[in-house]
Amino acid sequence: MEELRNRGRKREGRHRDTWDPFQLNPVGAEKEEKRRCFLLAQYLVAVIVGLAVLTSAVISKGSLLVLSTLSSPTSMRSAKEKQFYKLMLVFCLVCPNVLVFIKSLWRCAFKSFVRPNIRTMSLIFVIECLVSLGTSVLVLVVMPQFDVLTNLFISGGVCIVSAILQTVYRLQRESWKIVFPICSLILTVAGYSLLGIDYYVRVTSYVDRQSANCFIYIGIGIFSSLLVSLCWWENPLQATNHMQDTLSELDGYRDFVFVISSVLRILVIGAVYLIYHLIFQKSINWSDFNLQNDGGELLQVGLGLFLLQAFCSAACHWFGVVACKIHSVKMSFALPVCCTGPVVLLVGLILFIIEAEKLEGAQHGSMTEFCESLALLSEKNTSLVILLELTRSICRTSLGSYYLQWPFSMLVLEGLCMWLGFVACTYYVWKIKVQRIERTSQLFVRRLYESAFIDVSLLLNTKMKVPRARNQESNDDIQNCLIYLCATMWHETYDEMLKILTSMFRLDRYRGNPDQQHKDCFDFECHIYVDDAFMTEKESGKRLVNAYVNDLIQVVIEVYRVFTNKEPDDVSITKAPYGGRLTFVMSEGNMLYIHLKDKSLIRNKKRWSQIMYLYYLLGWKGYTVRNPQRTTQPSSPCVESMISMDGEIFLMPQSHNSKRKFISDDKTYLLALDGDTDFQPKAVILLVDRLRMYDNVGAACGRIHPTGMGPMVWYQKFEYAVGHWLQKTAEHVFGCVLCSPGCFSLFRASALMDDNVLKRYTTTATRASEYVQYDQGEDRWLCTLLLQQGWRVEYNAASDAYTNSPQEFKEFYNQRRRWGPSTLANTLDLLHSGSETVKRNSSISRPYIFYQMFTVGSSILGPASVTLMIAGAFQFVFKIAGTLSIIIACVPPVFYVIICFVAKPDNQITIAGIMSILYAFLMTASFFSIIGDMVVQGTFLTPTGVFLVSMVIMYMVTAILHPEEFGMIVYGLMYFICIPSGYLLLTIYSLVNMHIVSWGTRESNKEEGEKKKNHSTVCDRNCTLCCWDMKIQITQETENLMLQQIAGQTLSHAAQNQVSAQEKTQQPAATIEPESIVSTTNADLIRTNLLNRETNWKEAEDSELDSRDSIEELSYTETTYDGDNLSITEHDKTAELPVKDWVKPVKEEFLKKLTFANMKRNLQEQIRYALGNKSENDFCEDMSLMLTDTLTRELSGVGPEDVPSEEQLKRLRSTLELQAQESLRSRPKLLKRLNRAIDKTLTAPQVQNLDEEEKDFWNKLIQRYLTPIVDTEAHQKIVTRELKSLRNKAVFLYFMLNVLWVVATFFLQAIGNDIISIKIPKYFPNGTESGEYLKVEPLSLMFLLSFAILLLIQFLAMLYHRIYTLIHVVSYRSTEKDYKKKDDDGDDDGLVLENHTAEGLAITRDDL
Repeated sequence: MEELRNRGRKREGRHRDTWDPFQLNPVGAEKEEKRRCFLLAQYLVAVIVGLAVLTSAVISKGSLLVLSTLSSPTSMRSAKEKQFYKLMLVFCLVCPNVLVFIKSLWRCAFKSFVRPNIRTMSLIFVIECLVSLGTSVLVLVVMPQFDVLTNLFISGGVCIVSAILQTVYRLQRESWKIVFPICSLILTVAGYSLLGIDYYVRVTSYVDRQSANCFIYIGIGIFSSLLVSLCWWENPLQATNHMQDTLSELDGYRDFVFVISSVLRILVIGAVYLIYHLIFQKSINWSDFNLQNDGGELLQVGLGLFLLQAFCSAACHWFGVVACKIHSVKMSFALPVCCTGPVVLLVGLILFIIEAEKLEGAQHGSMTEFCESLALLSEKNTSLVILLELTRSICRTSLGSYYLQWPFSMLVLEGLCMWLGFVACTYYVWKIKVQRIERTSQLFVRRLYESAFIDVSLLLNTKMKVPRARNQESNDDIQNCLIYLCATMWHETYDEMLKILTSMFRLDRYRGNPDQQHKDCFDFECHIYVDDAFMTEKESGKRLVNAYVNDLIQVVIEVYRVFTNKEPDDVSITKAPYGGRLTFVMSEGNMLYIHLKDKSLIRNKKRWSQIMYLYYLLGWKGYTVRNPQRTTQPSSPCVESMISMDGEIFLMPQSHNSKRKFISDDKTYLLALDGDTDFQPKAVILLVDRLRMYDNVGAACGRIHPTGMGPMVWYQKFEYAVGHWLQKTAEHVFGCVLCSPGCFSLFRASALMDDNVLKRYTTTATRASEYVQYDQGEDRWLCTLLLQQGWRVEYNAASDAYTNSPQEFKEFYNQRRRWGPSTLANTLDLLHSGSETVKRNSSISRPYIFYQMFTVGSSILGPASVTLMIAGAFQFVFKIAGTLSIIIACVPPVFYVIICFVAKPDNQITIAGIMSILYAFLMTASFFSIIGDMVVQGTFLTPTGVFLVSMVIMYMVTAILHPEEFGMIVYGLMYFICIPSGYLLLTIYSLVNMHIVSWGTRESNKEEGEKKKNHSTVCDRNCTLCCWDMKIQITQETENLMLQQIAGQTLSHAAQNQVSAQEKTQQPAATIEPESIVSTTNADLIRTNLLNRETNWKEAEDSELDSRDSIEELSYTETTYDGDNLSITEHDKTAELPVKDWVKPVKEEFLKKLTFANMKRNLQEQIRYALGNKSENDFCEDMSLMLTDTLTRELSGVGPEDVPSEEQLKRLRSTLELQAQESLRSRPKLLKRLNRAIDKTLTAPQVQNLDEEEKDFWNKLIQRYLTPIVDTEAHQKIVTRELKSLRNKAVFLYFMLNVLWVVATFFLQAIGNDIISIKIPKYFPNGTESGEYLKVEPLSLMFLLSFAILLLIQFLAMLYHRIYTLIHVVSYRSTEKDYKKKDDDGDDDGLVLENHTAEGLAITRDDL
């Protein structure tokens, strides 16, 4: 209700000044707020992860202590039991090495690595062997000789070397913090000293007949601890500049080193075990390893402890990594790990106090009597074996002494010193700063963890700082990140434009200015490239912007009003060689550029728009920075555009940040967008995280949600959901995503600028296969180029974007007609270069190539599989014989293939729609028949039943794991009944129409209006067939044309009909994108025009003549396509017109900001923005009221929607500035801000020209890559013939493969199930066998099992991906922007971002 009142108050304020106070309020324009449920979920996840770390660490440490106690020579267990428990200790030490060996071997086998340096590798092997020697000696030799409490405390002493190196290299940022490692050394030495004193007292007091040889084991234990502490030698060294080359070199072949070192460590552990127990102790009896007779309890205890220790150690390490990645280092990582030792001790004491009374036969008097009575229990059969041995081990301390029990306090002090020394040595973990989803290799020095010292290992293995580059001091934020938002528009509607503009302004508000608390500060620009932005006015012949551009301008103004409550301030209109450019400064100071493309001057369509902005943003702007002496510098220090280059990106001072930033191309990103994409800032930040953290990621895409209404949208919603839930996650986990859609994908600049990527992307299609691969799916081809160059493409499931999907059956089929062949062509290209790609791309392995081959094979056999499924439905529903049902099922596909070859595309789609409805009825009947059959049979344990039930369960579980998308499961039934349409009819339509290379969607040309109707109409009827609206129109001209074609008349005679060439070019689905070799004559003409373009612009600027006197005529050729034939049509079009023709109407739209109502509102908002801070609120409102009253008084004779004259504006400016000067005479800084606000309010939009260097760049770029292509008739005939030949080959290949599959199944059916079949026993749901057998064809069963295995693999990949998506989302929520402004510092005067292209709006020297 409060929100309604607020909107009402704002509307009342606007209504006082104008009769049109109403405005649009796009969905999502309100500020994003932190949701409490997400905040609670974040803390809940942090608590759960912290408890998991603590629990797993306690169990791991406790299990190892129990095994050590049970294998002790002083244990009351038999020699056989001790030997088995000692073997379990060996397995505990070996297990982490085996895991690292498997992981490293996998990476070495399927990933690339650098050739190792023998010297460095030898050094690593020596250190690893020493560490393994120390670990095995300490755990297998020393710890069994000590009591359980000493073993608990002694593990804290393995931090000696780390503390020494921290002290020597002075790694602390503050000098006083060197106290921590020094105290750690002192406390550790004190702990070892107390250990020696404690055992000296035990020996002299004859505690448990303690012998003097314990001092030997103490010495060996201290030496072993020193060897173990070498394990983390890299951590202090990588934090310094020492051995940087060696360590960076080691990262290249660390996997190979781990493969060998893990084997060496295992060998050392086995050698220590065998040498000590076989040679020194001679305690190994090989016959005792036979546990067949009485080893049940022994196996249960020993294996249980080993599995607990191994699993919990690995779980503790993994949960520790998760805790760091979700930004919960203190609460979920450092605190639980540091508390592991005390908690183990506390849990042990509680169990001792509670469970000791259950030891039957023990005397519960004094401690001495209790300990003495435990010796008698060794002969009794007790089930509390572990408790008995732990209690007996505690009695070996001074607590069991008859003489002195006070020395037990020294053992307590020893434990306290060891624990405090360990905490002091790892103090830096509490202060460490990590980024979201920080890489594990950047969190921990070693991939290997020490299971025997899991708590100490985790903290000592945590990097002392998280470096990303040698010379980069901090990596705790993303301020060094630059994003270019590049949207391509092609005939979008008003609502679609509203979505993309609202999203851009949301990101502008999210990024904000430096006065706002924001951890995700980044720089960005918005660029919108509008294809086909101009039209020729029929009455005057002037070249003007079309209705789409007018809509776009209105959308910009409306969205600006919603976000700022005022009109656009800094607007400049610039003419350009490709058309024109509109420049805006958004509400928070970021730039918005709208590039208007004239298709007569530059190539249109999406791929060429992408090439246009890639060369402009990455090529030209990079050149201007690298060669500043060769480019014109701005005459005033206004804010420059962000500039990219090969090595760096230069940013001029922006807002309060006066430092120059240099950003590498690795940190420059391009967000590719469609003109109807809707996204939140969170989605962009999550994609940025992927590229920022992983240097080999060249592109990342988000979860695309189709929007719209109707059955076709329902089908696509489930199709998109399944594709992202299972297919894209599997590609991400096992290899790389093959397609990053252009509607919402983030690309790394250095990846796009790589060899064979951008340069290859500019290739003009000249052959049939290139038309299909390059132009029908440009996004997939760009990703294929990235993958082949070794870049990784990833998928982020939490990055949501919404885009309009086809709502009509025809539009959907035309869209998929482009996507289907392009997807197959690019995938086959990647598979063809598979061996070379595997060598270059570390993320693509041979198993992944095999996985893609299997998916491609499944898709190729899709029509046959659907046909056989339909045959099964016929057989099941109508009880038809198997062979006959296959014949019947094959009739509709064959019929539709023939239809597609002889009928027009529109008729093909109409027939496909009718057949889809019939197939849907059949699929519905089949679905319920299968369910009925399972009810009749009394079991679902049949191949079909099991597959159907498992599919339903799998999709339900998948939907539950995507709670925000759970509603998509409702559309699953629609998807099921449309399977024949989507996988059979659509495949046929796409293949047979492969030679049609037009876009197929958004082909309407709005500004031209509807096509002219022929006056001589023979027949004009609207018909309805099965809910499909059909229009039948026959004209006299069409009839004449048909007669001419039948009579075999020439093309020149046919061209004389009354349908103009201009009308032909506007037919939907009939325009082929001209991308072939340019004919010599026309190419020379265009080239001459390009060379004279600069002169033409200058003449247009200086000329005051009428537009028709300064027009240059250019004759060019346009290509049209009618589905079967190519035709060439000559046009005489306007190449270039004076800039005033299209600029003047555009400028008039923005001049509306100078109406009385708009100026009053703008002045109020400008004053609030210029003077707005918490300490100046009252003054700001008073000044706003005073100046707006002055404005009202000065313009009393002007209507609310009228624009004042220039004289009135000059007088108003003078009056406002004079009044401001009188009011703020004593506050010059505030006066300067106020004058700037007045200037912004009264400044009209400016018309600008490009500088000569940039104009020359555009001319050369168009001439080299983007010249409108002109084809000769002969070449078009060649292309048509090649496209049809390619179509015929593809259809023949598809047809043969699918026919072979169907024929094989047919003959197996004809032979009979009794001869060739697999018999499967039939079971009832309760598990009992029915005695009957199900006979299944081998071919069908094999395909069913293969498909089931593929789905299972994708399901497991989805589970893995969901876990890491949850980690990413939680880590983002912990750093999400809160939109809370800081208090300003009063009169602190900072620079205000202005449009550097707007005349008269530059920052002056006085401002600086």
